[in-house]
Amino acid sequence: MHSVDHIETAGTPLNEGKRAMIMIHGRGASAQSILSLSAHFESDKMAFLAPQATGGSWYPYSFLAPMDDNEPGLSSALVVIGHLVEQLKMEYNFAAKDIYLLGFSQGACLALEYAARNASIYGGIFGLSGGLIGPEGTPRDYPGSFSETPVLLGCSDVDPHIPRERVVKSGEVFKGMGADVTVQLYKNFGHSVHQDEITFINKVMAS
Repeated sequence: MHSVDHIETAGTPLNEGKRAMIMIHGRGASAQSILSLSAHFESDKMAFLAPQATGGSWYPYSFLAPMDDNEPGLSSALVVIGHLVEQLKMEYNFAAKDIYLLGFSQGACLALEYAARNASIYGGIFGLSGGLIGPEGTPRDYPGSFSETPVLLGCSDVDPHIPRERVVKSGEVFKGMGADVTVQLYKNFGHSVHQDEITFINKVMAS
């Protein structure tokens, strides 16, 4: 459904980069739109790559809907991210610790869900206005450990699409898996990227 070949890139070429960030766009957006965020990152030798969702959406319904309702889009989207991670490791020789995952909105939900299902020592995981996928009561017994991987969950405290309770709960799940979690809820903020999130990501990449 989603193509592993529909990828846009920015920053340092993949074959020259020392680190790589997979950036996942939100519903109705594009790979190019999420890549434009990379201009705000103070990155040295960082390759940025962004997959494009077929039709501009990774899955059809809310991330809070029953899992089956969002198939086959959801599984297809997770396969695309997994393919990119493996390609970075096998073809370009990136270690997991040099791979960063970032998503906004629907892309944030996807990045967080992929990471939870594939725990490792990543460079950083940044969920901007998102949370783990599935309705209330979805089992969260993911295997593996993040071993202090930095994880940011940033969101408005009144986001119309992302309940603050899901953001907090997602942070607790990642913390329970050994991640170094920061949850930031921005008072009366819109459904957008906050400057504080940019600052946080730059600090992680500089450390």
